[in-house]
Amino acid sequence: MIISESVGKNRLPRYLSTCAAALVVWVVLYGRLQPFAAWLTYRVISLERGSHLASAVEFFVFESPKVLLLLVLVVFGVGILRSFFTPERTRRVLAGRRESVGNVLAALLGIVTPFCSCSAVPLFIGFVTAGVPLGVTFSFLVSAPMVNEVAVVLLFGLFGWKVAGLYMGTGVAIAIVSGWTIGRLRLERHVEDWVFKTPTGDAGIAERRLEWADRLEAGWQAMKDIVGKVWPYVLLGIAVGAGIHGYVPENFMASIMGKGAWWSVPLAVLIGIPMYSNAAGIIPVVQALLGKGAALGTVLAFMMAVIGLSLPETIILRRVLKPTLIAVFVGVVGTGILLVGYLFNVIF
Repeated sequence: MIISESVGKNRLPRYLSTCAAALVVWVVLYGRLQPFAAWLTYRVISLERGSHLASAVEFFVFESPKVLLLLVLVVFGVGILRSFFTPERTRRVLAGRRESVGNVLAALLGIVTPFCSCSAVPLFIGFVTAGVPLGVTFSFLVSAPMVNEVAVVLLFGLFGWKVAGLYMGTGVAIAIVSGWTIGRLRLERHVEDWVFKTPTGDAGIAERRLEWADRLEAGWQAMKDIVGKVWPYVLLGIAVGAGIHGYVPENFMASIMGKGAWWSVPLAVLIGIPMYSNAAGIIPVVQALLGKGAALGTVLAFMMAVIGLSLPETIILRRVLKPTLIAVFVGVVGTGILLVGYLFNVIF
């Protein structure tokens, strides 16, 4: 035991020095992205300035490393943060809370706890069998993918604090109201019967206290796992955004996704639901749409539908929810997204 603690303490200075060196390299690379994109586009490839192709290529060359660098930094920090919030600890925090307090707490915890579509079923089962009310569980299930901390930081880096703050605030509000509404409807009978008979499976298991060296390792592992999985989606999203940026006429998106078209918000939601993407992949598309004249509320509604009401997650949830409850879930969350879209189109 003494040897183990000594080894753990000896790892920390080495990890900290590595992190400091990596951060210096990150800052240098991030600061040189714009000159590099221009140099590669106009000096190396020799594309004509002002052409559609040059505009698209420069966008792709600049945004690809920019988004990936932001993603690496954010996911590393979030990996450290998540070492304090295991799913088991989250369940214990939410179990037994008053429902209204639980909805708020669940929505806030959803921002920082690990979640993806593939973990929707085990998390749902664990929450329900631990005594977490159904409405509180849904507040968490809505918040965790929609108010994605990666999305918040990337939005901040690309658009500034106002857009990032609006996205986070409205996403949390949708999660709270959706969970509260579903809780009021008393739809427990529309959960598959076998869910309530499932044992929790972790009773009596003590959580190991992590040293800071372990938390830094958790951040490194999260960075490898998450960035390793999402980078193709990021590049695909940036490629789509580059095409929009370079070839779509300046006012075209304003005509179909602008404030003047009342049907633009529901259409954006309907288009977004069948798509499968994560926040890191969809944000470059959002950036390009806004740059071409699309309204902020319409674009936010589109993004929320993609990452908060994705068809793959809904299909996975069918394993534990009956069709009636799935329909209520989609209807309530979708209504909240529509209201957010119209609200921001009126304000901005």
